[in-house]
Amino acid sequence: MMIQISEAEAIVMDVLWHDAPRTAEDVVAALAGRDWAEPTIKTLLNRLLTKRAISAERDGRRYLYRPLLQREEWVAQQSEGFLGRVFDGRVAPLVAHFSQRGQLSARDIAELKQLLQTLGPGDADKQETGDE
Repeated sequence: MMIQISEAEAIVMDVLWHDAPRTAEDVVAALAGRDWAEPTIKTLLNRLLTKRAISAERDGRRYLYRPLLQREEWVAQQSEGFLGRVFDGRVAPLVAHFSQRGQLSARDIAELKQLLQTLGPGDADKQETGDE
């Protein structure tokens, strides 16, 4: 399911991804550190409902909101979209970009090396051709 959500909607989703179900009041309280009015947050919840990114279940006089769009699915959509738009769908130029700007920590480099070592030759071929 390809659901496009705005940056503000993603912030609301993050609240629900961390703990659901939640009432609108719970979401408002969780976002108290932001300079958003309650009606703004409720509007974002309604937009997410319309997009079917979340569900609402009646609980007495209130609604309980749950994410339908899974965080992993959204991260994959965002990552693939960014890679496609900016780096022609390739990861190596992305890593090179951060490396050239000194934005890769020693920990990042160690994790990348470990990831590359765990990829078998067949995995690398599949990644390169897009076959699965």
